[in-house]
Amino acid sequence: MPRQNTPPANYPQAVLRQIEQLAQNIVIARKRRGESQAQWARKLGISQPTMARIERGDPSVAMASYVMCLWLVNQAAGLADLIAPQNDHAALEKEVAKAQGKRKQAARPAPLAPIAFGTPQVSVSTPANQQPPASSAAAGLAALLGQSGPEKK
Repeated sequence: MPRQNTPPANYPQAVLRQIEQLAQNIVIARKRRGESQAQWARKLGISQPTMARIERGDPSVAMASYVMCLWLVNQAAGLADLIAPQNDHAALEKEVAKAQGKRKQAARPAPLAPIAFGTPQVSVSTPANQQPPASSAAAGLAALLGQSGPEKK
């Protein structure tokens, strides 16, 4: 079976910069605590050379090793929270756009049948209490959910 992994040399520069920044922050945290690479390596269950690679920002080091460093620095913070669904703004924007599209389709009035006796036709407009589209995805989604009731998950 062919290998599917992207070699680190082909990573986007933005990703490599983030790994380098993470590495620098790990070095600062370790030094502020007055501990050596060997001490941290023992705490993390990795070798000292792997700890040195982490501190150089080597993108080929296992993610678990980087996560263990993060945990060692701040055990209360959760890495997964960075990409929790409520923080995924691109997906929220798509959901808001999709919901707004469905609301616009549902809000369109059906064509009115002619009224007898020459009475002029009246078209139905959007209710006056309807909110304008939200400026942010999260606010828009909250507004849509608030106006349309709870949705199934």
